[in-house]
Amino acid sequence: MGLGGYSQTTSPLARLADLPMVVLSILAGLLALGVASLYSTTLGDPGDAYLARQHAIRGAVAFLGLFLLIWLPLRVWAAFAYPAYLVTLMLLIGVEFFGSMGGGAQRWIELGAGAGPSLRLQPSEFMKVALILALARFYHEKVRQGRPSIGDHAIAFLIIILPVALVFRQPDLGTALMLAASGFGVMVFAGLPLRFVGLGMLGAIVAAPLAYFYVLKDYQRERVLTAINPSRDPLGAGYQIQQAEIAIGSGGMTGRGYTQGIQSKLDYIPEQHTDFIFTVPAEEFGFLGAAGILTAYFVLLGLGLAIAARSKSGFGYLAAAGAVVTIAFYVVVNVGMVIGLLPVVGVPLPLISHGGTAMLTVMVTFALICVVRLDRNEQMVLKGLL
Repeated sequence: MGLGGYSQTTSPLARLADLPMVVLSILAGLLALGVASLYSTTLGDPGDAYLARQHAIRGAVAFLGLFLLIWLPLRVWAAFAYPAYLVTLMLLIGVEFFGSMGGGAQRWIELGAGAGPSLRLQPSEFMKVALILALARFYHEKVRQGRPSIGDHAIAFLIIILPVALVFRQPDLGTALMLAASGFGVMVFAGLPLRFVGLGMLGAIVAAPLAYFYVLKDYQRERVLTAINPSRDPLGAGYQIQQAEIAIGSGGMTGRGYTQGIQSKLDYIPEQHTDFIFTVPAEEFGFLGAAGILTAYFVLLGLGLAIAARSKSGFGYLAAAGAVVTIAFYVVVNVGMVIGLLPVVGVPLPLISHGGTAMLTVMVTFALICVVRLDRNEQMVLKGLL
């Protein structure tokens, strides 16, 4: 037996056979739907298959990465939890001082600028996974010592709020909210007393007006107003939401048919291939198709929680639960903003929206869930692991 009780004699074939195949099958299906939707929305354009082909290649690479990551035992993920968090936090601080600009935001660190092709890193994406791992390890150690104290929860809150504040300053409201949701989700699963959850929700409600007037930027306030009433600026800020609602509504019960969506063909919806990709299958396959997509996500989340519940280590339980909260945030916020229930904050639909960085994050979270499934019987003792 190795550190943390991981069996070094585990057969690679046995490990492969124990993978949650239903989870992997749904992931592959969603990825295929993304390729099909991207092809449909660009059909007839010059180079119409480019986005679909690029999405397929990225998906294949992401799946390869997932299969490579599952060979890392759970104790290795735990060992790198704190270093990953600290390094990523330093990168976020680096973005504050010498990050590169893009689209009016300062979110990237550019490596090799001025010396040929450069590499742009977005540390906030890495933090989505690093934060979950750090909190899972922190609470794993505290639970082994007894029920986490109020002081322990206060430290966890600090672990969360530091990256949230840095990401919000970039500004990237969507990612900041995702980090906050994932972090507080782990706190709840770790046993945060419900009275504090209630007080936190009450505090958020009370603070919302102050945040609206004194924290949010002008364009962010405009997005909130547009979500409440898209018709207030039908040709400006509300145009995208209104066109998305038209596309979804025009699909009816069974849809117009694949590649037959009018909104897609006439380019009525800006950025339809990224944040608003849900409108494509909703218009082409109707309510039944949209409901099928949401059902697939619901099954994924349910399986993820079941895997978390069966883990015998606190780290595995909390890491998988945190990963589920992250994916749930992606889905709920993306669909909510597309149908006009939530402000547009730039959150993609997992595996369907075009975008390599988000796909990488999603696949790493599912690799983590798979590893928790494979090492569900491991009872780690993390003292002296680093």
